[in-house]
Amino acid sequence: MKILVTAGPTREPIDPVRFLTNRSSGKMGYELAAAFAHAGHSVLLISGPTALDVPDGVDYMPVETAEDMHRAVSHHIGRMEVAVFAAAVADYAPKELAPEKIKKTGETMTLELVRTPDILGSARGAMGFEGTLVGFAAETQNLVENAKDKLERKGCDLVIANDVSKPGIGFDSDHNEVLLVFADHTEPLPLGSKHDLAHTLVRRITELTC
Repeated sequence: MKILVTAGPTREPIDPVRFLTNRSSGKMGYELAAAFAHAGHSVLLISGPTALDVPDGVDYMPVETAEDMHRAVSHHIGRMEVAVFAAAVADYAPKELAPEKIKKTGETMTLELVRTPDILGSARGAMGFEGTLVGFAAETQNLVENAKDKLERKGCDLVIANDVSKPGIGFDSDHNEVLLVFADHTEPLPLGSKHDLAHTLVRRITELTC
């Protein structure tokens, strides 16, 4: 099968030396890309900036901003059978990019932010994707409710949810503990390495597609 995986954070520039970003390391997305490739699938990994090595056997496309990732996904998703959106895409970006470094001039500074493109939310509609669609939900509260809402609003076949407020899992960690949220049921997966978890997720996603 042809698989698209997004991973990592995005960086939304404020000026030539500063940007807004988040704590995503990209590890879960990279492990998923590697696991899909190991299972014999053709994988395109579209990734924001990370410190990770590109997995063997994976086509790689680096991007920087949410707009960059939206453009890349829009261009390639049409030939995919499965799309897994593991990237932590910024919801907002500075309205204007300062052409020069902003100098420290006062006690406070106000940034005006605007919404970035909703990549997952555009997959079924504007992008016309009809394959298996998998989203991620990193939450700090109401895990099940928020994941189910995301599943329904964005037309996903599966949402993989995790509580990033728990120490030792999620952002920056080599381990994770997730809840698989389907349209008709939920399924918890116990704490484990992201490497092992990725292989389990690949099997479950492949079952959805067959």
